[in-house]
Amino acid sequence: MAIVRLRSILLPIIAGLSLGLLIGTGCKSSSTDPNKDDSKIIGIVSSLPRTGSAKAQTDSIVNGIRMALEEVGNKVGDFTIEYEDLDDATASEGQWTPEREAANAKKAARDMNVMVYIGPYNSGAAKNSIPILNEANVLMISPAVTGPGFTKPGKGAPDEPGIYRKSGKINFTRVVPADDLQGPLAADWARSMGAKKVYVLDDAEVYGKGIATLFGEHAQKIGLQVLGQQSIDTKQGEFSGLMGEIKRANPDMIYFGGTSQTKAGQIVKDMIAAGLSGDKCFLIVPDGCYEKAFIQAAGADAFNSLKVYVTFGGVPPEQLTGKGKNFVDNYKKKYGGMPEGYAVYGYECGLVAIEAIKKAGKKDRNLIRESALSIKKFDGALGLWDFDENGDTTSTTMSGSIVKNGDFEFVKLLELKK
Repeated sequence: MAIVRLRSILLPIIAGLSLGLLIGTGCKSSSTDPNKDDSKIIGIVSSLPRTGSAKAQTDSIVNGIRMALEEVGNKVGDFTIEYEDLDDATASEGQWTPEREAANAKKAARDMNVMVYIGPYNSGAAKNSIPILNEANVLMISPAVTGPGFTKPGKGAPDEPGIYRKSGKINFTRVVPADDLQGPLAADWARSMGAKKVYVLDDAEVYGKGIATLFGEHAQKIGLQVLGQQSIDTKQGEFSGLMGEIKRANPDMIYFGGTSQTKAGQIVKDMIAAGLSGDKCFLIVPDGCYEKAFIQAAGADAFNSLKVYVTFGGVPPEQLTGKGKNFVDNYKKKYGGMPEGYAVYGYECGLVAIEAIKKAGKKDRNLIRESALSIKKFDGALGLWDFDENGDTTSTTMSGSIVKNGDFEFVKLLELKK
């Protein structure tokens, strides 16, 4: 009987405490200062691989975002901007994981102060976060995701991009051109450099396989002989057997759809070891390799033996003009070195976020999302551009570089042949 009475006394107390905890957890915002007026705080988060070999690239992207926000004193109108730098990578994987990207998206969606999500960096990661943030009506601005299916009907899987837009609204935007431009441009460039027979490799991921397929399709269309296309197993340590097979096919060049994190550096090493180098064969890789980590993985000396070309959705930092050049000059002054290629895209994402919040004039996710999509003639660090009806930038500037003397050296602007 004493036990029953004790339970009857304790249960309401425990229930009350539990309810209080639940209410406290459910209402908690990114601000832990009780004196802050949350109605005047707007949260911006970024989700990028901050662990692993992409860190140098994402460090410069985050620096770019911070520079854009610092230029306005972290204020837009009456609102104070609070920025949070989230990591979608793990130390064990050394790159982004679906679980971490989804967790970051859920965290942002739950925090009602968060109005803008800058990221992700990888196309594969975007598959995990766009649907979550679409339902929450959170504006996404990516500095680097280039998979066409996220925005362009008929350019990806049959259910894309509708599968990412369950709310019926568009919330994903990007300031970088998509791969339906970059892949074909790489094929045109290969032909202009004398290639006739090509072999296509990819890393079996959303970005890598997608851009490699686009390269291969356009290569055939313009008369190049595609000797084969294979997906590599990125868990393998090396690919000497595959390179022996490719050597017997006798290609003029190899295209690798992949990134610094998915063995691009090892591809370079194994091509050289197999004798696919010098004047016999060259390599083209996409913008996922446009980072110092790629050169470091292969070893700078490797590029003395093998000609390696890189396509990029824009122009290298040293080729930027106007506001872009101002950004590079300010970056060097602030951080003591040249920014990586995607730093200016992080900066542009920050500028777009500021413009969308300014145009909306209210702390309202839907209004900020609509304001971003309505941006026209945006005069940022990347020149004058608009968002089209799908959330894509209208900028089509692309460039090609060669790896030389341990760095990327600009070669030319790339234009798709009609």
